[in-house]
Amino acid sequence: MNKEILSIKGVVMKHGTGTNRWWRIFGYAVGVGLILSPGLSWGLEIDKAPPAERRETISLADAAIRALQHNLDINISRQTKNSRLADITVEQAKFDPTLSVNGQYNRTVSPLNRPVFGATGNNLTQITTFDQRSESVTLDATTNLLTGGNVDLNYSPTRTNVNQNVATGFLFNPSYTGGLVLTLTQPLLRNAGLEVAKTFIHIAQNNATVEEHVFRDRVLTVVATVEQTYWEVVFANENLKVAEAALKAAQELGASNRAKAKAGIMSIVDVLQAEAAVASRVEQVLVADKTIRDQEDQLRRLLNPAEEDLRQDIRLTPLDQPVVTLEPISLQEAIDTAIEQRPEIFQAKKNMESSDLNTKFAKNQILPTLSFQGTMGMAGLGKDYPDSVNNNFSGDYYNYGAGLVLSYPLGNRSAWSTYNKRQLEEKNAEASLVSVRQQIIVGVREAVRRVQTDFKRIETTRSARIMAEKQLQAEQERLKVGLSTTRFVLDFQRDLATAQGNELRATVDYNKSLSNLARHKATTLDRYNLQLN
Repeated sequence: MNKEILSIKGVVMKHGTGTNRWWRIFGYAVGVGLILSPGLSWGLEIDKAPPAERRETISLADAAIRALQHNLDINISRQTKNSRLADITVEQAKFDPTLSVNGQYNRTVSPLNRPVFGATGNNLTQITTFDQRSESVTLDATTNLLTGGNVDLNYSPTRTNVNQNVATGFLFNPSYTGGLVLTLTQPLLRNAGLEVAKTFIHIAQNNATVEEHVFRDRVLTVVATVEQTYWEVVFANENLKVAEAALKAAQELGASNRAKAKAGIMSIVDVLQAEAAVASRVEQVLVADKTIRDQEDQLRRLLNPAEEDLRQDIRLTPLDQPVVTLEPISLQEAIDTAIEQRPEIFQAKKNMESSDLNTKFAKNQILPTLSFQGTMGMAGLGKDYPDSVNNNFSGDYYNYGAGLVLSYPLGNRSAWSTYNKRQLEEKNAEASLVSVRQQIIVGVREAVRRVQTDFKRIETTRSARIMAEKQLQAEQERLKVGLSTTRFVLDFQRDLATAQGNELRATVDYNKSLSNLARHKATTLDRYNLQLN
């Protein structure tokens, strides 16, 4: 066997002549075919049906809606937004009234060392026990005012009883007393005024608004990411078709070459070149198929299915096809739309408002503390509780008072430092708004250019693909008449596959660029007629 192979090699290398030469070449070709049979089997395996898999067709709109409903990032952002709403309630609750009830019982038994008016006689001849008992209930209601002040209402009925053996001079024993006191404290400088008192409510409201736009920004980002991934799935599927077409062309050329070699009209080198191309393109098909599965997993991850579904092998078949028509684009209109709708603009504006509120509040804290305090009350006394209540609210027994309290820390360095810090933060917030506007303008300009460039790429790659088809067709005709070689045909096949891939990539990139432009303009949801409530 070895000698025969060597003799065949010798004939081929020497280009010998004779009637047996063609039969030997044919035998060599058969041997090469057997040696390369694994490569040929790979090509056949590509056409075999894969194991049973669940296939699911999905449109771009369905993918976007499913992502909005189930995406984890959106759920996290939604919960954060709701927590900001709770912060508003926390700040508003600071002005809710507080009601407290305090009940006490006290008994005091003490020895007397001297006479007590109303309890003992004029002189004491021995240690006298003074036993006093009291039961009291205190009702207190207090609330903070939107003017920065505080109101407190206190009502405290009390029953007092002393031991009968010494209680000779009391009018009522037991006695019932009642006191109703209203106290008002109102700052006049620091912490005075409606705006100052509501500062942190407004800041909490701004933070909630900011979080709403953060949530909207997250939604736009997720939908845009779904669009980008969806088009990559489309590209991967179409690219597999290109790879399979290139493989089929190489297989057909190889089959033709083997037939010609068997007939003795083609060199074995042409057969080897075709078989090598088949093996190479089988690899390209395998890689393209893996890319499809990778992109499908990325898309499914964005849709956030249940873990059980994520474990299963589910294939996604995209329904939407990429558009290849140029949409009219006005750069200035796109910039105006982005400035008007981008969530980052709203966030920067609200942050600037919050910084302004913090600055005003810090400026107010520099002022001295000057507060007005006013008190008025009524008292009552009776032999029982109803009698005490009647006297309490009769207005015959009352008290009132008013005063001012002034305080100011020497130097007041803490307040001044905080004020200076808030001023710097306000300037930073203003600069951030300017920076965001500039970034948006530059981003929109780049997005518009990308759309225009990618559309031009479609036209140029289409022309390149048409020329590659014509070149391949011409080279195949030359091969038929013996004016070309297998190598040249394979090169043109490869060039055609490359041109087809480039055209496909340009088309998908154009659609991704449209998605990117919509994201920069914050009009992504408008394409699906969706609104966030």
